[in-house]
Amino acid sequence: MKALTGLLLLVFGHGVSSVLHSMQFFYTGSSGLTTFPEFVGVGMVDGVQMLHYDSNSKRAVAKQDAADQLYRDHQGELERDTGNFLGAQQAFKAGVGILKQRFNQTGGTHLYQRMCGCEWDDDDDSTDGYNQYGYDGEDFIAFDLKTLTWVAPVRQAVPTKQKWDGDRAYNEYWKNYQTKECVDWLKKYLSYGKSTLQRTERPRVSLLQRSPSSPVVCHATGFYPDRVVVFWRRDGQELHEQVDPGEVLPNHDGTFQVSVDLNLKAVPQEDWGRYECVVQLRGIEDIFTPLDPALIRCNSGKTGVGGDGGGEHMSHHLHLTSSQPLPGVPGHC
Repeated sequence: MKALTGLLLLVFGHGVSSVLHSMQFFYTGSSGLTTFPEFVGVGMVDGVQMLHYDSNSKRAVAKQDAADQLYRDHQGELERDTGNFLGAQQAFKAGVGILKQRFNQTGGTHLYQRMCGCEWDDDDDSTDGYNQYGYDGEDFIAFDLKTLTWVAPVRQAVPTKQKWDGDRAYNEYWKNYQTKECVDWLKKYLSYGKSTLQRTERPRVSLLQRSPSSPVVCHATGFYPDRVVVFWRRDGQELHEQVDPGEVLPNHDGTFQVSVDLNLKAVPQEDWGRYECVVQLRGIEDIFTPLDPALIRCNSGKTGVGGDGGGEHMSHHLHLTSSQPLPGVPGHC
């Protein structure tokens, strides 16, 4: 979904020292799916799942120790969240029916989704919020926090926009929720999860190459949080050409990994000393890895054999199954 995807990964520019924290709720109502719950709700803090609800269990369940402790100290909140999810489940079921009519649909598989939440910058204390809906993978309607009105990108959403725009109290509630209530709860979660959500884990950096003609990959793994900056530079200047950045991927131990390729086709080997990979993560000194043939580990395409169990995800262009650097023979492949 165009607007709903991409918001879990918050990428910062170089040299940024602040951290943008987030709390998000994702709701998915479905029609025509027999192997998936009719409704699923998930609560996330800084990309880590804290809360889960589905129409099969009809119960909100804490998924992290921080959430468990928070709910123990705030009696009744878990039951309130269960009630909120149940109400959303009923609303989404009705909503799917209405949208199918508006889009002239009868059967088939359909998804009605919502994402709402807030962001808080721990440096300047600024906040932001969002509340948006999607239908069958496309944006449907979204709340404009500045104007307290709803934006309808498709004509089928216009009746909803007209109805919600006319309810000033409803829109004032969402303004208060996104700028205050949500932020207050976000800070509570961060306080309870200080040892996990606010920790910093130093990345391990490796240079990898599949063959002599392949790009050299700067692979950083085992870091937390996910707001890392990895780039190649030449003579101290960041490269925007010759590079191919990958996306930040989760490791199964709760850390993250990312790879950035450097295309060597236009780089004579005698110039390699002018290049280096830079990894930046808040709370640690920048990590510089020179483009040195002696530091490159050769990946023949076989699956890596790992150490302490990192990501089971495929890294960018390489087969990696560990948060540890890939074993191999140092030196130019």
